[in-house]
Parts: sequence; structure tokens; C-alpha cells
Amino acid sequence: MPFTITDEPAGASGSRSLIYAAVDELERRYGSAEDAPHLDYDELAPPRGCFLVARDGGDLAGGVGLRPIGDPLAAVGEVKRLWVRPDLRRHGLARALMDAVVIRARELGYRRLYLETGPAQPEALALYPRIGWEPVDTFPSGAYTHPGASRFTLAL
Repeated sequence: MPFTITDEPAGASGSRSLIYAAVDELERRYGSAEDAPHLDYDELAPPRGCFLVARDGGDLAGGVGLRPIGDPLAAVGEVKRLWVRPDLRRHGLARALMDAVVIRARELGYRRLYLETGPAQPEALALYPRIGWEPVDTFPSGAYTHPGASRFTLAL
């Protein structure tokens, strides 16, 4: 499929639609919006954050965000809200978004990325190790994590 991936403002309507779709799916899978207080969408904005939007033609297809965490001198970021439209899953778009966010993180000067996912997301639990992310027990100091989440890291 001819997907395009572009960096769009986190406050733009397309980005917000994707973020809300991701939150909606998390709420359906986990039953609550526990993460809401732990993600300020302004963190997904330049100069240290971004939100990447995938489109199929002109239609929204998926997205992924990047925000700084911890000590800024450590150059550590966190990947947030990877989401692909259900009818477009299993076409390589999640991997393409993850590859694009890693490239963008390098451009922004990050040296290490983290992410987490939970037991109700078996697709994500299978994807991340397959694309080179390594399991890790903890996040950097100052970063919120969900109890019982699986955490991953990637050195850049």
C-alpha cells in the first residue's frame, strides 16, 4: 500500500484524531484512561517531541508520537500512542511508523528510546522484540510507567 508518513503538529486535527483513536482502543482493552494524566500532548511538539501521521492516499492510517523523558542531558525519549487503523493492520504500517519515529529521534539527538505496552496488547508485545527493541525492567528516573506493563528500550 502507498502509505506516506509525515511529521504533523500534535494539535492538528489529524494527529488529535489518531491520538483519540489510540486512547479509545486502550480504554476498550483496559477499561479506563489511566494514562491520561501521564501524557501532556504538548510534549509531542517540537523542539524535542513529534507526532508522525501515516496516510493512505489522503486518509488517516496511523500515527506515533515521541516525547522527551527524564533529564534532558541524557537525550532519552519515549514512544507514545503507536496506533494503526484496524482495517490496515498486518500490512507493515506499524513497523514503518516505528522505523520513522526512530529516524526522527536520531534527527532530534536522542540516544535512547523507551516504550511500554500491556498484556492486553499482544500484537505490540510481539512486534517490539521482532524489530529490535529489548525488554527492560525499569524506565529512567522521573518517567511514569504502568504497573504490570512490559517495557522496552532501543539504543540509537
